[in-house]
Amino acid sequence: MTEAMRVGVDAYPTRKADRPQWLERQDPVVYNQVLNQEVIDKEQLAFYEENGYLFFESFFTDGEVAAYKSELKQLLEDSRNTDRPEIVREPGSDEVRSVFAVHRSNEVFRELTAHPRLQAVVQQILGGPVYVHQSRINFKPGFTGKEFYWHSDFETWHAEDGMPRMRALSCSLALEDNTIFNGSLMVVPGSHRVFVSCVGATPDNHYRDSLRKQEIGVPDQESLTKLVEQYGLKMPVGKAGSLLLFDCNLMHGSSGNISPLPRSNVFCVFNSVENRLEEPFSAAQPRPDFIATRSE
Repeated sequence: MTEAMRVGVDAYPTRKADRPQWLERQDPVVYNQVLNQEVIDKEQLAFYEENGYLFFESFFTDGEVAAYKSELKQLLEDSRNTDRPEIVREPGSDEVRSVFAVHRSNEVFRELTAHPRLQAVVQQILGGPVYVHQSRINFKPGFTGKEFYWHSDFETWHAEDGMPRMRALSCSLALEDNTIFNGSLMVVPGSHRVFVSCVGATPDNHYRDSLRKQEIGVPDQESLTKLVEQYGLKMPVGKAGSLLLFDCNLMHGSSGNISPLPRSNVFCVFNSVENRLEEPFSAAQPRPDFIATRSE
């Protein structure tokens, strides 16, 4: 074990300096190069390693999508009149922005995270058993859905949750059609190979503001410009039932939705059981368990 891999050693320092830094990734992107499933092939695995994401049209059946959409509708109705901490509202309004920990509170979404085909791909990439680090529904209604600014998820998970290494990935399942018009996710392919440290200390209980609108733990504009100049931009879009998998350090973001077309996605994060959370690397205390799982 190298010094950087020891418990408590910060391999990716962020929010500690007065200017951003670009750090070379120290971890693999794909942890098992030998195919052990039949959902993706060697070319798709190589594409993920090179670009940091995979996009699947119609990954789930129409019946599965219908069941997920039914649960989503009921979940939204149930969330409008509750003050549970798992419910995050849009900045400046009472509209529901996200509902966290749906794999715990909802049996249908729990089964989604355990879906055999999904688990096969995730475990192929991450090299073995995983657990759900985070799950949520993101709502982006027509006309009023707000943006999610550019960020690397790992920067926040490392700084505020204590995720030590880059051995996690995110899955975003479209429950409405994702188009170029309704605030769909944009990615910077290849950006997962560099870690952009951020400037600004983490305030206490930062999650209460950042889940509504993130301003700490976001990259500087100069770094973003250089990343896009070097790697370009992609917007993987598709019908309801399509699935986007992306590396924990891939730079991504989405604009607001001023179209009439709603956009809702199930978002779940899988982390290797060999990469469990430590103490936060750049925060005074860890975020709550419903945001960053520590009890499983």
